[in-house]
Amino acid sequence: MLFEVWAPSARDRVVLALNGTDHPLERDAGRDGWWTGVVPAEDGDRYGFALDHRPVLPDPRSRRLPDGPDGLSAVVDHSAYAWCHESPRLRLRSSVLYELHVGTFTPEGTLDAAAARLGELAGLGITHVELMPLCSFPGVRGWGYDGVAPWAVHEPYGGPEALKRFVDTAHGLGMGVVLDVVHNHLGPSGNHLPSFGPYFTETHHTPWGAAVNLDAPGSDEVRAYFLGSALAWLRDYRIDGLRLDAVHALADTRALTFLEELSAAVDELAKEQGRQHFLIAESDLADPRTTTPRTLGGLGVHAQWNDDFHHALHTALTGESQGYYGDFARAPMAALAKTLTHVFFHDGTYSSFRGRRHGRPVDRERTPAHRFLGYAQTHDQIGNRALGDRLSASLSPGLLACAATLVLTSPSVPMLFMGEEWGATTPWQYFTDHTDPELAEAVRRGRRREFAAHGWSENDVPDPQEPATRDRSVLDRSERERDPHRRLLAWHRELIALRRTHPDLTDPDLGGVKVAFDEEARWLVFRRGDLRVAVNLGKESAAIPLGSNGRDRVLAAWEPIGAPGADGMLRLPGESAIVLTDG
Repeated sequence: MLFEVWAPSARDRVVLALNGTDHPLERDAGRDGWWTGVVPAEDGDRYGFALDHRPVLPDPRSRRLPDGPDGLSAVVDHSAYAWCHESPRLRLRSSVLYELHVGTFTPEGTLDAAAARLGELAGLGITHVELMPLCSFPGVRGWGYDGVAPWAVHEPYGGPEALKRFVDTAHGLGMGVVLDVVHNHLGPSGNHLPSFGPYFTETHHTPWGAAVNLDAPGSDEVRAYFLGSALAWLRDYRIDGLRLDAVHALADTRALTFLEELSAAVDELAKEQGRQHFLIAESDLADPRTTTPRTLGGLGVHAQWNDDFHHALHTALTGESQGYYGDFARAPMAALAKTLTHVFFHDGTYSSFRGRRHGRPVDRERTPAHRFLGYAQTHDQIGNRALGDRLSASLSPGLLACAATLVLTSPSVPMLFMGEEWGATTPWQYFTDHTDPELAEAVRRGRRREFAAHGWSENDVPDPQEPATRDRSVLDRSERERDPHRRLLAWHRELIALRRTHPDLTDPDLGGVKVAFDEEARWLVFRRGDLRVAVNLGKESAAIPLGSNGRDRVLAAWEPIGAPGADGMLRLPGESAIVLTDG
């Protein structure tokens, strides 16, 4: 077996420690900084690398870390797994995504336990499960964004074989799998990459410290490292797409950006394999160039999260106006209408949160709607609240139904956060399991100070390190059997079925979306082809002038209600929604 490692930090010696035996490696004459050697090995064998007589460290490209990031690596033979199902051919345009955290989706918190529940999501009509990060990190519990081994699956979740079983199960049910990956930083504990080479650079500084080295000396190999890990998820685990965390935090000044390289490499792999791979970016830039094709001067990412839609919807539903919600809360129905038709609320407008103009307009004539994802809740928007409270903690079932209607019938690709489909009341809180006591205490104090500055009592902020914080965040499926949860679940199922049977709801034409609203009465209606969707966020019944051609028909309604009368007025009860067709 060929063992190789990029270790430019080594002066004169690199040793492969394999099953307790040392094997000196040779410099690779054709690749600067690389050391290689061929040594017999089998699946499961433990190994690591020692540089210049220093302690043995795990492989930076570890495919498995059975004892965590500070333990030895294990050989993984990816060819040994016998796949049962091919990847389904699914278009992003007609997709419905479901964000899932393996550690809290079930009490067991494993990939196998999650796989056993995938039939529920297939029955709901979900097309893609979006897994939060799975890379190895110290400890057992965590969100996954402090991963330190971008090629390895977190062992407490089940390791590499469990991920393959999960993906295989999803494919057998006709669903795709998207994996959240983090390239903008690595966790602070268990990160051994700096011992091998210039994986980080002081040229740029980020909220997490020194930046990942994407443009300083040595960055060619660092880019290749992250590109290789991304392609490995798609190739070795048959993952269908990747969600790229916070791409706005990638410090990259090179003419050919890392994102362009990544999108080109993913497109090439898809062509080679005859499969459909895609990238979804999380970006705070409100810049349509992120998803503009490379041939048109863009970065070529296939889609991106649209937080502007979330913020507009959240303020319309809750009335919250703190922080970045401030600009949206001034006229929330107008903000919601703008994000439904023009995608970004901030498209060159002044952002009071940033103290400057922000964003760039989307070309509605040339940009398909499926370049953007719309959602009412995500792990960030719930978990980064002091108590991790979901919308269900403060909204009526009717308003939750309105949120679902706007997400699942909007022009964007819809995404749900796990449990949202039945209005789960369990919170989703920020939890960690740092094994370094100083780091654990720093995170605990930092979290409490952050929210104390916003008026929260420090004693009310959950301790991230307490196991109970994770336990409170585990879904309670027994809720689905009781109203109003049962009714909300049926409503989500009905709306998703409409997306599947009515092509107007997956039409990519942003220019064809027409919206009307009343800010004071708190109703909004929009047209997509022959379909009209109306929501009333107010408590009182609203008379909405829709007009009528005599062929109006109700496709779905939260409360029993008929089509507009001869006067063309739709009388929509408070806190309710309806979908009609006039075709």
